Amino acid sequence: MKFFSKYFLVVFGLFNVLAVAQAIESDAKIGQRAKEIAEWAKEATLIEAVKAQNTSPDKLIQELTQDQWESLTILDEKIRYFQKSKAGQFLKAKKLDWVSEAFVSDAEGRKVGFLEKTSSWSHDGKAKHDKPMNGETWKGNLEFDESAGVEQVQISVPILEQDKPIGSLVVGIDLSK
Repeated sequence: MKFFSKYFLVVFGLFNVLAVAQAIESDAKIGQRAKEIAEWAKEATLIEAVKAQNTSPDKLIQELTQDQWESLTILDEKIRYFQKSKAGQFLKAKKLDWVSEAFVSDAEGRKVGFLEKTSSWSHDGKAKHDKPMNGETWKGNLEFDESAGVEQVQISVPILEQDKPIGSLVVGIDLSK
């Protein structure tokens, strides 16, 4: 029995070492992806789309509520509006295999564009929007995201105009990729 206990501890210790090594490698890859996402946020297409919505939001955007948002299907014209917007088309062009979801929000946390319908209409009051609006990058915890259908980590970065945050870009990183 004593031999078994020692053998178990050695094997268990190796698994722990491997798990730590994988976590370090994963963090490095997530850090690299965060740098890529920050570069996307500097693109004129996103800056102009957010600036335009902050200045003069469409009537649809002004009137939409969370309850209405939850009742919309993915085929609804309001959802298509955000997917076909300049910001939505930009995100579609940037969609890589490791991107599980992506969305752009204006200064008030309302959607400007996205790949797929998000769970929430506005992310105002949530760290994924509020931190970037303070000029900071935000990294979420490992989660199973129901809207994306994968285990992911979200990264959120500010969209800046003249070094001032005007919106946020959130990208989910699919951990299986």
